Amino acid sequence: MSDTTPVPDESESTDTDNETQGGRNVRRYANYAVLLVLGLLAFVALLRLYFSVSNAITTWITAEYRSLFQAAFNLVVLLAAGVGISYQLRRLYG
Repeated sequence: MSDTTPVPDESESTDTDNETQGGRNVRRYANYAVLLVLGLLAFVALLRLYFSVSNAITTWITAEYRSLFQAAFNLVVLLAAGVGISYQLRRLYG
């Protein structure tokens, strides 16, 4: 009898690792796909909201103040976008 212990086959462990890694990749891509669809949905909703608010400004505000209210609304949208971009850049680049 020999004192050698059986050495596990390395191909078995790499196959399991590859399957685990493959499952993680599929899950990651599925999450990206869901994020993309939700992002597109949010973008469409944001565009519709923007145009609806613009129409409401045109309807409710007298002609002499429309440009002022439209500029203020555009400034708020621009600031919100700037905050969102800044937040995402901090998350990505620390």
